[in-house]
Amino acid sequence: MTDAANAGFTPRIFSGIQPSGGLTLGNYLGALKRFVEKQDEGIETVYCLVDLHAITVWQDPDRLKAQTREAAAGFIAAGIDPLRSILFNQSQVPGHAELGWILNCVARLGWMNRMTQFKDKAGKNAEAASLGLYAYPALMAADILLYHATMVPVGEDQKQHVELTRDIAAKFNHDFKVDFFPLPEPVIEGAATRVMSLRDGTKKMSKSDPSDASRINLTDDADAIAQKIRKARTDAEPLPETLAELKDRPEARNLVNIYAALAGEAPETVLERFAGHGFGAFKPALAELAVATLSPISTEMKRLLADPAEIDRILGQGAERADALARPILARTQDIVGMIRSR
Repeated sequence: MTDAANAGFTPRIFSGIQPSGGLTLGNYLGALKRFVEKQDEGIETVYCLVDLHAITVWQDPDRLKAQTREAAAGFIAAGIDPLRSILFNQSQVPGHAELGWILNCVARLGWMNRMTQFKDKAGKNAEAASLGLYAYPALMAADILLYHATMVPVGEDQKQHVELTRDIAAKFNHDFKVDFFPLPEPVIEGAATRVMSLRDGTKKMSKSDPSDASRINLTDDADAIAQKIRKARTDAEPLPETLAELKDRPEARNLVNIYAALAGEAPETVLERFAGHGFGAFKPALAELAVATLSPISTEMKRLLADPAEIDRILGQGAERADALARPILARTQDIVGMIRSR
C-alpha cells in the first residue's frame, strides 16, 4: 500500500475524526468500519480525536468534552480495541501543536490558498474566520507526520489534505537534506467511502442537516434505524442489473452502496441479488442488515457513555502511548531544524 518513498519506514496508519458531535452512518462506513479493518490487518494503528481542529471554530467547552467522549465511545463500540490500537485525543499530546508550528513554517502560502475546505467552511465571510481555520491543514500534516505514518485512511474529500502533507514532508526533507519524514499514502477504499443523505442522494450525509431523517445516527435505536431506511427517498424503478444503470439514480445508488458496505460486498454483487426487485423488497432487507450491524454499536455506546471517567482513562492511556511514539520524532525534527533542547 505504501510507495517506494516509504520503503525505509515502519508501516503505520494514522487517521482521526473531529469530535464535532453526532456520529452518523457516514462516519461508520467512511471511517470507523475501515479503521477496525485496518486494526485487524496487523499494521500499527494510531487513531486520534482531533479536538485542536475542532476549536478552529468556536466551541462550547462543556459540549466539546462531551462530544470528544462520544466520539471515543463510537470508536470503541465500532470495534477499535484500545489495547491493539492507540486511541487518544489530540490535545493531550503537545507534540501535535509543536510540530504544527514547525510545519507552518515549511508550508507555502500558495499551497494553503488552494485548500478547498477553507473556502467551503469560511464562505463569503472569510475575513472573519480564525487563523486556525485557515492554517489547520498544516496541523493535520503534523498529526500524520508526528507518528511517521505511511498510510492515512480518508474519504475522497480529505485526499487533498494528504497530498498537502506529502508536499510538506517532501519540502522539509529537501530543505534540510534529510530522508526523515515519509510521504504518506491516502487509503480510499470501500463501497461507501462517501455516504449520501437519505433524503437527497446528491448531498453528503451530514450531522448538520436540519432533517434528522436524512441520516442514521450511531446513537439511533433499532426502531429509528429501520424507520429511517423505510422512509428513505427512492424512485419508482426497480433495481437494475448493472451499476451503469444507476448513474442518474443517486438515491438508489446510495442505498445500494450502503447495503454493499454494511455487508462487505461489492455493489455489483448486491445488484445481482436484487436486480428486478423494487424498493418494497430492497428496503426491508437493507433495514434488517443495518439494524443487525448498527444497533449493537448504539447499545455499546450508551453503556460506555454512562461511565465518562472510564472513557477519560482510556484516552489518557492512549495519549501516553501516543506521546511515547511521538516524542523522539519531534525531538529529531527539532534537532534537524537547529533548535536547542534541554536533554
